[in-house]
Order: sequence, then C-alpha cells, then structure tokens
Amino acid sequence: MKTNPDFFPLTDLATRFVGQLVQCRRLGLSVLEASEQHVLIELPYSSELIGYPDTGVIHGGVITTLMDTACGTAVVCNIFDKYKSLELSPTLDLRVDYMKPAEPNKSVYGFAECYKLSSSVAFTRAIAYQDSIDDPIAHAVGSFMRISPEMVGDAFRQALMGEGK
Repeated sequence: MKTNPDFFPLTDLATRFVGQLVQCRRLGLSVLEASEQHVLIELPYSSELIGYPDTGVIHGGVITTLMDTACGTAVVCNIFDKYKSLELSPTLDLRVDYMKPAEPNKSVYGFAECYKLSSSVAFTRAIAYQDSIDDPIAHAVGSFMRISPEMVGDAFRQALMGEGK
C-alpha cells in the first residue's frame, strides 16, 4: 500500500522514526505529538536510568539522548512536511545546558522544534522538562546534516511510511 504524503500524519511518522532507533526503544521513548513545527517526546522514569543511586536522579546522558532524538525527529517531520520526502539527518552538533536534575519517579518530556532549514543543515532547539515547560531541566540547540532523500534505504523508508510487511 502506497501512502499519500499529502495526508500523512506527522505523529505517525515521528513514532515510526523513534521506533527504528534501538536506544530509543530501550529507553522507552514515545512520541506524544508531532507537527511541522514541533515534536513532544516522553521519557518514562525507570530505575535502570539512574545515574546517581543515592538520589535516584536520571543520568544526564539519558537526557542528552532525549534531546538529540527530539531534535532529530523534529528535523525529519519538518523536512517531510515541507518537501514530502524523507532525508537522513545525522547530528552535526548538539549543545545541552543542564539547569537542574530531573525529579525521581517522574517522566521527562522533550519538546523540540526545527526552526531553520538551509540546503545542507537543519537547525533545532529543545527543552527538557517535567511539570512545566517554563521550569526546564535542560535546554538544547543542535544542527543536523541534510543528506539527499536518495540515500534513505528502501527498508528504512518503508518502515517510516508504514508500508510493506
């Protein structure tokens, strides 16, 4: 079954993209929202993610993975919305500023947007938070390389578009 890219829900695309990434499946990341302007991803709390056993605080590397994934997913959605095509977009640079530790036993949310696309680079910004986006755990800015749609393999394209099987 061929999917019509003009009517393809970006949340479905984002969910499939995140599901293709082994580290995201292992962390239990789930896409809550996706549009041409933003992505919202949930990281559920797990004792396996604790970086500091005395406090129960999630390891900072897990927050970095959440931010990188949210930003990369925002790029995929923005490009798909604008060009109706899929592109590989590996991380070129990601800066994460940590503001406070995440509270134990609570999910962390990653909100990201792709705010600028050039011919070769996509630019993103993101916030990790728990109760309110106005009280962030971390803030990130990132840049992602744009690679030609022809470089996306057929199996990966079919997986993201929900085709085949």
